[in-house]
Amino acid sequence: MEETKKVLYSGIQPSGSFTIGNYFGAIKNWVDLQDAYDCYFCVVDLHALTVPQVAKDLRKNSFESFITLLAAGLDPEKVTLYFQSHVSAHAELAWLLNCYSYMGELSRMTQFKDKSQRQGENIRVGLYSYPVLMAADILLYQSDLVPVGEDQKQHLELTRDIANRFNNLYSPTFKVPEPYIGEKGARIMSLQEPNKKMSKSDENVNSFVTLQDDRDTIIRKFKRAITDSDSLVRFDRQEKPGISNLMEIYSCATGMDFDAIERDFEGKGYGDFKIGVGEAVADALMPIQNEFQRLKADKGYIKEIVEKSTQKTIRAANKTLSKVKRKVGLFEI
Repeated sequence: MEETKKVLYSGIQPSGSFTIGNYFGAIKNWVDLQDAYDCYFCVVDLHALTVPQVAKDLRKNSFESFITLLAAGLDPEKVTLYFQSHVSAHAELAWLLNCYSYMGELSRMTQFKDKSQRQGENIRVGLYSYPVLMAADILLYQSDLVPVGEDQKQHLELTRDIANRFNNLYSPTFKVPEPYIGEKGARIMSLQEPNKKMSKSDENVNSFVTLQDDRDTIIRKFKRAITDSDSLVRFDRQEKPGISNLMEIYSCATGMDFDAIERDFEGKGYGDFKIGVGEAVADALMPIQNEFQRLKADKGYIKEIVEKSTQKTIRAANKTLSKVKRKVGLFEI
């Protein structure tokens, strides 16, 4: 008898062209997990609305994010890859869970505190309550595991609190998800400020590399990367954050460990190492870029994948949602 796989859930916001931080820190790991788990991976386009969006850009970015995930190696025969907005149960369960969430716990969310400062006086309600939508995303599919980085641990704890609260009030309804901690979670930092996480929203375009940057652009950005006054290629996050970040990136692109990298570049300067990192990243991204262009031209195939995955997610999500609605007392014929 075949053992039932555990359900693993994760989502990513549609920024269009993801950075190598997104790829090495999350997407590449998703590809490695797709054989071991029953994976639901979501383009969380509803979450994207917590900040101002240009409609045509959001549509384009959502489509390109979806095909980038396929180009990076997610197999639609193995995983369920879908758009959050295509499954109305996400928004419906989020409202129901809002009624079981507390103002105090939402106001303590670190990301809300950080992001709300950028919105001035008119802070959007969606920004405040989106952790509840995130909880709905996870709980709809009875997820066992959720891969989380440092910046999302607090949100998963909130999800667990809401699930336990609901289960205690009514009866076991939701699985209480556990964090998935991989063997190696790459944390890719800015090329210009190596103590800050790499982000596409950074005003300095030399601080990040996207999956769609061409080879010359990639190498040029790495040549301009901040290192330190030493010239030794040695891993030390505290004393040498710039060179350590480049070593992390090189390790992700080549599979080499830090000791092997140090040996390879012993006696060579930072100039040689920066070029080496740029070339390794360009080589690693080339197959993804080629597959992206092929998929982008095959809209019929993408439509087929989207329709098939949406039908599957709606069935799974509605199963949980109908159970919740019955327990809270909503009348259904």
